[in-house]
Amino acid sequence: MAEDTSMISPEELDFIRQRALRRFDSIVPTAGREGNEIASDIFKGRTLAIYTSGGDSQGMNSAVRSITRMAIYCGCKVYLIYEGYEGMIEGGDFIKEATWNTVSDIIQQGGTIIGSARSSEFRTREGRLKAATNLINRGIGRLVCIGGDGSLTGANTFRLEWTDLVQELVRTDRVTAAMAKKIPYIQIVGLVGSIDNDFCGTDMTIGTDSALQRIISSIDAVVATAQSHQRAFVIEVMGRHCGYLALVAALASEADFCFIPEWPAPENWRDVLCDKLSQMRSEGQRLNIIIVAEGAIDRDGKPITAEDVKTAVKNKLKYDTRVTILGHVQRGGAPSAFDRLLGCRMGAEAVFALMEMTEDSEPCVISIDGNVMVRVPLLKCVERTQMVQKAMADKDWTTAVMLRGRSFQRNLETYKLLTKMRTVEKDNLSEGHKFNVAVINVGAPAGGMNAAVRSYVRMALYHQCTVYGIEDSFEGLANGLFKKFKWSDVTNWAMYGGSFLGTQKSLPTPETMPQIAEQLKKHNIQALLLVGGFEAYHSTILLAEMREKYPEFCIPMCVIPCTISNNVPGTMVSLGSDTAINEICQMIDKIKQSATGTKRRVFIVETMGGYCGYLATVSALSSGADNAYIFEEPFTVQDLSDDVDVILSKMEVGAKRYLVVRNEWADKNLTTDFVQSLFNSEGKKQFTTRVNVLGHVQQGGSPTPFDRNMGTKLAARALEFLLIQLKENLTADNKVVAKTPHTATLLGLKGRKVVFTPVQDLKKDTDFEHRLPNDQWQVFVCVARTSPTSPCSCSSSLQRRKLSRLGVC
Repeated sequence: MAEDTSMISPEELDFIRQRALRRFDSIVPTAGREGNEIASDIFKGRTLAIYTSGGDSQGMNSAVRSITRMAIYCGCKVYLIYEGYEGMIEGGDFIKEATWNTVSDIIQQGGTIIGSARSSEFRTREGRLKAATNLINRGIGRLVCIGGDGSLTGANTFRLEWTDLVQELVRTDRVTAAMAKKIPYIQIVGLVGSIDNDFCGTDMTIGTDSALQRIISSIDAVVATAQSHQRAFVIEVMGRHCGYLALVAALASEADFCFIPEWPAPENWRDVLCDKLSQMRSEGQRLNIIIVAEGAIDRDGKPITAEDVKTAVKNKLKYDTRVTILGHVQRGGAPSAFDRLLGCRMGAEAVFALMEMTEDSEPCVISIDGNVMVRVPLLKCVERTQMVQKAMADKDWTTAVMLRGRSFQRNLETYKLLTKMRTVEKDNLSEGHKFNVAVINVGAPAGGMNAAVRSYVRMALYHQCTVYGIEDSFEGLANGLFKKFKWSDVTNWAMYGGSFLGTQKSLPTPETMPQIAEQLKKHNIQALLLVGGFEAYHSTILLAEMREKYPEFCIPMCVIPCTISNNVPGTMVSLGSDTAINEICQMIDKIKQSATGTKRRVFIVETMGGYCGYLATVSALSSGADNAYIFEEPFTVQDLSDDVDVILSKMEVGAKRYLVVRNEWADKNLTTDFVQSLFNSEGKKQFTTRVNVLGHVQQGGSPTPFDRNMGTKLAARALEFLLIQLKENLTADNKVVAKTPHTATLLGLKGRKVVFTPVQDLKKDTDFEHRLPNDQWQVFVCVARTSPTSPCSCSSSLQRRKLSRLGVC
């Protein structure tokens, strides 16, 4: 086995542990092996089985595929148990050995290909005896359970009873002593598949992001008809005991009101609701959206249904009110790119967690903490999840929200602030000052840009600032294109892509600097938020470096990275990249379907991103592509020729197609057209090659819930930070003089933390020629490369770096 050289630094892991220790009923994680180089066949001769149980969720197939292929690569025998615990009890054809090709072409499918069922028989001892018999007969002592807390709890009960079950089976001659001796104990690793995101110990569960996409897509469709007829719509979403879906959907859709079980409405909720809706209509809004979790209650614990809400609005306000119950459509459809990647990462980690367990090891759950795969104790997570339910039963709402975790708390706080139109004096961060703040978009348009501007504007107005929008980037700033915002000016902005302010790639120049300074002085701008890509980051450096010459630039400035390329230093993920990856995956899914019909076809898909290979790499992984060519991983003509041999091999015994994703500027000589010509020439007429250049469609589309919510929360955080800096740098004569490096920052996600980094500190880590960070984290991606005759055989330079750190949005 390769030496453990985890890319999670001791400092990073210590931060996770210290944060966990400060939590209520802390769950302390253990570092995973993501980032280690792994040799093939390191677990040769071992056996494991995979099953899905309970409710299905999108992304389960991605996890099944990842576990299967990683285990096979490591030399394990893999069994798939069909229909969950029912299949484990029935045995026979319900437990089948898996091959590499068993899990081909499933990553884009919703549900679970191995079936899922809730088993009442498994709750009985006789049912568990039958299940144990079938596992022993096949030599299975390691299980990966993909399901919710009930399924995982059942697995642990099975583990605890194993010794007694085996002894009874031997005593009753249902298995031989020799067979039983080979499986003296079983080990369990869990992956949480649940659209509700109701499991404590992980930031996200498999399926949640896809469910949010279904909800937001439905609400976006409803908005058009609601606006036409000035209607109020009550949307009921899933979440019997957890309000995560309803809360995050409310943030992403700009809903006027939200009912969730963790934050119950007061007894007079009907009056509060109607007053709020009436206020929004008086501000010129033509529609109202109210989101109700199916488990919503009031402070007395009485259920609040969608029909109750409809009746209240209709009786008091006389609005034309309709109810839409989304139901199981939230579980259906293709998984989002995020869930595909999450399933891949969790599945790969599950294999190593399972193989490294000993007889005394407690079962664990593979969790995502920030952007890092970690292992957390199963029993501790289940216990804390049950504590949430107990707190709600005891009507201890504060504890219930706290137990849900910091992300849930932040979502709730942001939602409450953005839906308040009147400032509560104790919450006013301006502390009596009347600051002038501005926001500008710089660079190419990207999903989430409008959501960030909306959040910034409303948070600034809430804190009694005067807020300006600067149109058409720095060209508009130099020409004085300022727009003073009101609360209602940004209504419904979050749902739209592009940039309503207008955005360009031009940077401040020596010629425009005096004009920019003059306009900032004219409008008395005291703080500036820049939402955009590499150009926004570069512009902030230029402005900060000219502070000595132009005092008008001595104001707090902050950059929120917003670009589909994800090429800005100081952050692991940029606004807009999730939307772009989902657009790419949807198109690749269609291309793969075309290839299935034509057979013996190679598709080369070219993505945007400049020199940055993020889009190509992550979309290749999440769409199940065979290869990715990117600038950060140099490749040669020989590598391409070697890939032709892999393609020919796959055409003979595997799927009759091959898919390559190429970054647009991967190599100035080995262009997409060159690769196509080489493949056609070397392919010896055994296959044909087609090229698809996706182009600017990658920038379009409605922003995903991930980008909407990230933009909303980052902008709210940026405004709070800027207000703190304004007060710190306010002189006695009420002038703002900000000259220190930490007053020109970039707000980004680094591992588990959202941090403000001075742009001057990032400058030295930037390749300005290629517009890239020097440390390209997304290059370190674990992609299971395939040759059907030899799984994970590697041909190109990118393939040869088989297993290193997996990065995802």
